[in-house]
Amino acid sequence: MRRQTSPRPYVPAWARLVLLLALLGIGASALQARELAVPEDELIPVELATVGVVPGTNAPVVLLREPESGDIVPIFIGLAEARAILLALRDVPVSRPQTHDLMRDLLDTTGASLERVVVDDLVDGTYLGALELRLTGEEKPILVDTRPSDGLALAARTGAAILVAPRVLEAGRDLEYEGLRDDQVVTALGITVEEVTAELRQALGLPDDPGLLVSGSRGRAEDAGIRPGSLLLAVNGETPESPMHFLDLVRRTPAGQRATITYWQDGERQEVRLTTDVPPPGRGEGPRLQL
Repeated sequence: MRRQTSPRPYVPAWARLVLLLALLGIGASALQARELAVPEDELIPVELATVGVVPGTNAPVVLLREPESGDIVPIFIGLAEARAILLALRDVPVSRPQTHDLMRDLLDTTGASLERVVVDDLVDGTYLGALELRLTGEEKPILVDTRPSDGLALAARTGAAILVAPRVLEAGRDLEYEGLRDDQVVTALGITVEEVTAELRQALGLPDDPGLLVSGSRGRAEDAGIRPGSLLLAVNGETPESPMHFLDLVRRTPAGQRATITYWQDGERQEVRLTTDVPPPGRGEGPRLQL
């Protein structure tokens, strides 16, 4: 006789999430642990541009682009989180899931979606942040306390919106930063660029014109037709000499104006005009260049 099994009991999505957070060593008290330090309407959307360092110290910082002021604002992060963000920006395949890949997969498993990462305060030199999660079947989102560096690494993998408090932006405005010495990758306006080698030019059939390789696109850039594998030739008529120069050219676009992007694709020069607003959040990244 075949043994009958009882149906599995229904477990609400929030309970599954609490269980999985516990497996990661995050207590249930982290859920709704605190209110945001500032009203939601004061939070400012930013775009995660890249990882850099503080000159003379090599301390890693994540660089956030704030379109309204044109500022690039650095936030201190740890070495492990810097590496995690760079892996996501470069879309580097890994043989086994890293910590932030696991966090993303756990959210997917529970039916939760990461809607926003918020960096809402700076207390005694420590940044405070929260993940805003929405569970299937639940009307209200929930907040999970997080180190901002972990939240930003997760946002880089999910396409979640990133918002920061005004005082966080203000604290980093005067902090000096510079790009990485090797393998710099930068995202701005939803366009991810990096240096292009002679080997890549030959493999992709790119011309010898100066410019940067487009390794990824999303949001309005993707909608406008910019595809990975193209060659970014100019921003507002000026050729970017490096990924960090590309970021600076975007930053210098006058407020209220669109950035003119000139690029080579499908055997010809093309041009689009993109708003400098933060690209809309999306589930994951757009197409990426696979080499």
